[in-house]
Amino acid sequence: APPGGVESALSCFSFNQDCTSLAIGTKAGYKLFSLSSVEQLDQVHGSNEIPDVYIVERLFSSSLVVVVSHTKPRQMNVYHFKKGTEICNYSYSSNILSIRLNRQRLLVCLEESIYIHNIKDMKLLKTLLDIPANPTGLCALSINHSNSYLAYPGSLTSGEIVLYDGNSLKTVCTIAAHEGTLAAITFNASGSKLASASEKGTVIRVFSVPDGQKLYEFRRGMKRYVTISSLVFSMDSQFLCASSNTETVHIFKLEQVTNSRPEEPSTWSGYMGKMFMAATNYLPTQVSDMMHQDRAFATARLNFSGQRNICTLSTIQKLPRLLVASSSGHLYMYNLDPQDGGECVLIKTHSLLGSGTTEENKENDLRPSLPQSYAATVARPSASSASTVPGYSEDGGALRGEVIPEHEFATGPVCLDDENEFPPIILCRGNQKGKTKQS
Repeated sequence: APPGGVESALSCFSFNQDCTSLAIGTKAGYKLFSLSSVEQLDQVHGSNEIPDVYIVERLFSSSLVVVVSHTKPRQMNVYHFKKGTEICNYSYSSNILSIRLNRQRLLVCLEESIYIHNIKDMKLLKTLLDIPANPTGLCALSINHSNSYLAYPGSLTSGEIVLYDGNSLKTVCTIAAHEGTLAAITFNASGSKLASASEKGTVIRVFSVPDGQKLYEFRRGMKRYVTISSLVFSMDSQFLCASSNTETVHIFKLEQVTNSRPEEPSTWSGYMGKMFMAATNYLPTQVSDMMHQDRAFATARLNFSGQRNICTLSTIQKLPRLLVASSSGHLYMYNLDPQDGGECVLIKTHSLLGSGTTEENKENDLRPSLPQSYAATVARPSASSASTVPGYSEDGGALRGEVIPEHEFATGPVCLDDENEFPPIILCRGNQKGKTKQS
């Protein structure tokens, strides 16, 4: 527990890529929740097979979940939780600090290296070894698999960001984002914007991708330095949300960038406003920048401070909501007024440690039988064949050593939004101390 703080009930928590699910890790195991309702928090899955979980990431709304435990901090385990089977596991040369994934790539971040895997077969594509020490495992991956941009700190002492193309496996550019060390970085849903905050936590900047030009600059506060715990765009990229170790969550609105400003009204206050903005040209740079930084569009007041927390902006029951999960084991839901902003209203608090409503069995009972797919056809064993290896797909995946041909995906991008479509994968056991090893 932090000095003077509350002991953490959760060891980790994360929202999935499209903010429709919440994953939590505890001393006992991990749980997955669906975020489709305000009044009811549905537990989709829970497992106590792996204790002391400190990383758990779900791939969109699929059955693919990646878990890392303190009992084996150098091993990544990939599971198909609907089948209760392990797809594969990989071991690395040092402790795993963070994992990011989209429909194309899976990243494993260690303190001094980043491993980039192809998520279809878990083949190791690239190892980034020449990166500065990254003790917190700070990195971000665009959820848009058509670009799969990766961002990570380029310096241990300054706020430099390295932008890397996870598809072409090449460095795109470096961005001098802040003077101080980075504390948070995140992409918007399309991968066209990148937001960042430094350890001071007073200024948040947004850059265009891939050219790295500064688009927006927001001021979170001036009175005190804070630790930014999460930074996230809304799915439509109209808002940017930041939470910290304080009791206030800030939401910024990304107004349309224009080259010219409308004329001020011919009033005394309008005239004085123009004179004031003109005077900033003669002020010191730091003061001038402060005058031009936008303030929060909306805020939410938490009933705690000093606890680890993450936030996200999601649409639930057709209305915009602010969600905040805390290490104490609670999920707070707020209403957000997208027109007028102001103070967000707390509408519901859920406990993440109670039994909750389990939807797993009900989903299995109500799921209709599915037609046989191409994956099921090529994977169908003969009478004398061994049983199939459980993979991503609900039909059991491909046989050991087989991969579904690429032309199966030629009609469009791989879709993982529902429980019925998954890319193939070989059952694998990996060791990333040297070359990739698979059984």
